[in-house]
Amino acid sequence: MFSKLLKPKALLDEGTTLWLFDTFTWALRNLEGRVFYDETILVTPSNEHFPGTETSAHGMANLIFSQVKEHAGLKHWPTQLTNMAEGRPVESPKIEIKGALRGSKGVVHAGGVGHQLLIAYNPNQLRDSEVLIADFAHVLGHHLGNMSHEPPPGGAENWPHITEVVAVFMGFGLMMANSAHTAKVRSCGSCSGPAVERSNALSQYDITYALAIFCCLKEIPTRDVLVHLKKSLRPFYKKAAREVMNKTEELNRIRANSLPTMQHAHGMS
Repeated sequence: MFSKLLKPKALLDEGTTLWLFDTFTWALRNLEGRVFYDETILVTPSNEHFPGTETSAHGMANLIFSQVKEHAGLKHWPTQLTNMAEGRPVESPKIEIKGALRGSKGVVHAGGVGHQLLIAYNPNQLRDSEVLIADFAHVLGHHLGNMSHEPPPGGAENWPHITEVVAVFMGFGLMMANSAHTAKVRSCGSCSGPAVERSNALSQYDITYALAIFCCLKEIPTRDVLVHLKKSLRPFYKKAAREVMNKTEELNRIRANSLPTMQHAHGMS
């Protein structure tokens, strides 16, 4: 009885926590688990992972997008970036990824007009690179998740939530957490521009908990996370990291059931 009284209250409801663990298991089993363990890094909003600059807005968006693709292990995917302000692109054509789905063993595909994923960006988000990076990661998470041969935990109705976890799984948890419920950016009273925001399905705490699972599986020290995480989420992350570390049953289940599938061609529309 006393042990139950002394047990700390869980940070999230049990259903959400189990779903997050199940989603990581699903992603590891379907979306190149070996790449996760051997190549995926914790991407930081820093010059280390996003160096360089460009003279034009579209050039800068292209630079950031190419860096997001590389960190996500999707450098070999055929894509074309378009400016949302110039009109939304037509629906992306069906493409096929041969060889490794993600990572350094991916086979570069020439693509060409009519055989590329069309990715639109909001030029206003260039004023807040973390929001832009998170949006790029989320969109790529959507397309990557579509390559799974197994339905996601909770079914298709949870797809917006699933794709955000996939973005964390690819290494972008810091930007996903930092940009969730982002406040409107105003440069000054007389020259205020449109809001720089990112819509999100999961709460900032759900995303931060998913980040803790990622870092636990990757054995990334808490101090390496906190330096880049927004201050308001740091206390929650510390508790989440401790809670995840103590969930040995869930962690063992992930490790026992996350063997990657055999390599084969993946088609997606």
